[in-house]
Amino acid sequence: MFIINENEREYRFGNSGPKYLMKGPRSNFAIVQFQAGEDFKAHYHNVMEENFFILEGTVDIIVDGVVHKLTQGDLIHIEPGEIHYVINNSDAAVKMISTLAPFTDPDKVEIENYTY
Repeated sequence: MFIINENEREYRFGNSGPKYLMKGPRSNFAIVQFQAGEDFKAHYHNVMEENFFILEGTVDIIVDGVVHKLTQGDLIHIEPGEIHYVINNSDAAVKMISTLAPFTDPDKVEIENYTY
Protein backbone atom coordinates (compact mmCIF):
# COMPACT_ATOMS: atom_id res chain seq x y z
CA MET A 1 0.00 0.00 0.00
CA PHE A 2 1.13 3.54 -0.65
CA ILE A 3 -0.33 7.04 -0.87
CA ILE A 4 1.00 9.74 -3.15
CA ASN A 5 -0.13 13.28 -3.90
CA GLU A 6 -0.05 14.63 -7.44
CA ASN A 7 2.15 17.52 -6.24
CA GLU A 8 4.95 15.03 -5.48
CA ARG A 9 5.54 14.38 -9.21
CA GLU A 10 6.26 16.54 -12.25
CA TYR A 11 5.06 16.39 -15.84
CA ARG A 12 7.66 14.89 -18.17
CA PHE A 13 7.96 18.06 -20.30
CA GLY A 14 7.61 20.86 -17.74
CA ASN A 15 3.91 21.72 -17.95
CA SER A 16 2.85 18.88 -20.26
CA GLY A 17 3.13 15.17 -20.91
CA PRO A 18 2.57 12.36 -18.42
CA LYS A 19 3.02 12.67 -14.67
CA TYR A 20 3.30 9.10 -13.36
CA LEU A 21 1.88 8.59 -9.90
CA MET A 22 2.43 4.85 -10.23
CA LYS A 23 4.58 2.94 -12.72
CA GLY A 24 4.33 -0.83 -12.29
CA PRO A 25 4.63 -3.44 -11.06
CA ARG A 26 1.21 -4.45 -12.47
CA SER A 27 -0.18 -1.20 -13.92
CA ASN A 28 0.65 2.44 -14.63
CA PHE A 29 -1.39 5.43 -13.49
CA ALA A 30 -0.61 8.91 -14.80
CA ILE A 31 -2.09 12.36 -15.05
CA VAL A 32 -1.45 13.66 -18.56
CA GLN A 33 -1.61 17.28 -19.62
CA PHE A 34 -1.28 18.77 -23.10
CA GLN A 35 -1.21 22.47 -23.83
CA ALA A 36 -3.03 23.84 -26.90
CA GLY A 37 -1.47 22.44 -30.09
CA GLU A 38 0.66 19.78 -28.37
CA ASP A 39 0.67 16.12 -29.34
CA PHE A 40 2.20 12.79 -28.37
CA LYS A 41 3.87 10.53 -30.92
CA ALA A 42 1.66 7.82 -32.45
CA HIS A 43 2.32 4.40 -30.96
CA TYR A 44 0.85 1.09 -29.94
CA HIS A 45 1.45 -1.45 -27.21
CA ASN A 46 1.94 -5.18 -27.75
CA VAL A 47 0.64 -6.25 -24.34
CA MET A 48 -0.71 -3.27 -22.40
CA GLU A 49 -4.20 -1.85 -22.83
CA GLU A 50 -4.56 1.88 -22.25
CA ASN A 51 -7.40 4.02 -20.95
CA PHE A 52 -7.76 7.80 -21.04
CA PHE A 53 -10.33 9.58 -18.86
CA ILE A 54 -10.75 13.27 -19.64
CA LEU A 55 -10.75 15.50 -16.54
CA GLU A 56 -10.65 18.93 -18.21
CA GLY A 57 -10.73 20.27 -21.76
CA THR A 58 -11.10 18.67 -25.19
CA VAL A 59 -8.65 16.38 -26.99
CA ASP A 60 -8.51 14.38 -30.21
CA ILE A 61 -7.42 10.77 -29.80
CA ILE A 62 -6.95 9.01 -33.11
CA VAL A 63 -7.20 5.21 -32.92
CA ASP A 64 -6.36 3.21 -36.06
CA GLY A 65 -7.02 6.30 -38.19
CA VAL A 66 -10.39 7.22 -36.64
CA VAL A 67 -10.60 10.60 -34.87
CA HIS A 68 -12.38 10.63 -31.51
CA LYS A 69 -13.04 14.11 -30.05
CA LEU A 70 -13.23 13.61 -26.30
CA THR A 71 -14.36 16.05 -23.62
CA GLN A 72 -14.66 16.14 -19.83
CA GLY A 73 -16.13 12.91 -18.47
CA ASP A 74 -15.31 10.78 -21.54
CA LEU A 75 -13.32 7.56 -21.27
CA ILE A 76 -11.65 5.77 -24.17
CA HIS A 77 -10.27 2.23 -23.93
CA ILE A 78 -7.49 1.25 -26.35
CA GLU A 79 -6.65 -2.41 -26.94
CA PRO A 80 -3.12 -3.77 -27.48
CA GLY A 81 -2.08 -3.38 -31.12
CA GLU A 82 -4.33 -0.36 -31.79
CA ILE A 83 -2.27 2.57 -33.05
CA HIS A 84 -3.16 5.70 -31.13
CA TYR A 85 -2.16 9.33 -31.46
CA VAL A 86 -3.14 12.15 -29.10
CA ILE A 87 -3.31 15.81 -30.15
CA ASN A 88 -4.80 18.84 -28.45
CA ASN A 89 -6.40 20.76 -31.33
CA SER A 90 -8.23 23.08 -28.91
CA ASP A 91 -7.13 26.50 -27.67
CA ALA A 92 -6.86 25.42 -24.01
CA ALA A 93 -5.01 22.82 -21.97
CA VAL A 94 -6.42 19.31 -21.59
CA LYS A 95 -5.92 17.18 -18.48
CA MET A 96 -6.65 13.46 -18.37
CA ILE A 97 -5.93 10.24 -16.52
CA SER A 98 -4.03 7.46 -18.29
CA THR A 99 -3.90 3.87 -17.09
CA LEU A 100 -1.88 1.05 -18.66
CA ALA A 101 -2.10 -2.63 -17.73
CA PRO A 102 -0.74 -5.21 -17.41
CA PHE A 103 2.53 -3.38 -16.88
CA THR A 104 5.18 -4.49 -19.36
CA ASP A 105 8.37 -2.54 -19.94
CA PRO A 106 9.27 -1.93 -22.67
CA ASP A 107 5.99 -2.31 -24.57
CA LYS A 108 5.58 0.93 -26.52
CA VAL A 109 6.23 0.86 -30.28
CA GLU A 110 6.41 4.35 -31.82
CA ILE A 111 5.21 5.00 -35.37
CA GLU A 112 7.34 7.37 -37.45
CA ASN A 113 5.66 9.83 -39.85
CA TYR A 114 2.15 8.88 -38.77
CA THR A 115 -0.71 10.39 -40.76
CA TYR A 116 -4.39 9.87 -40.29
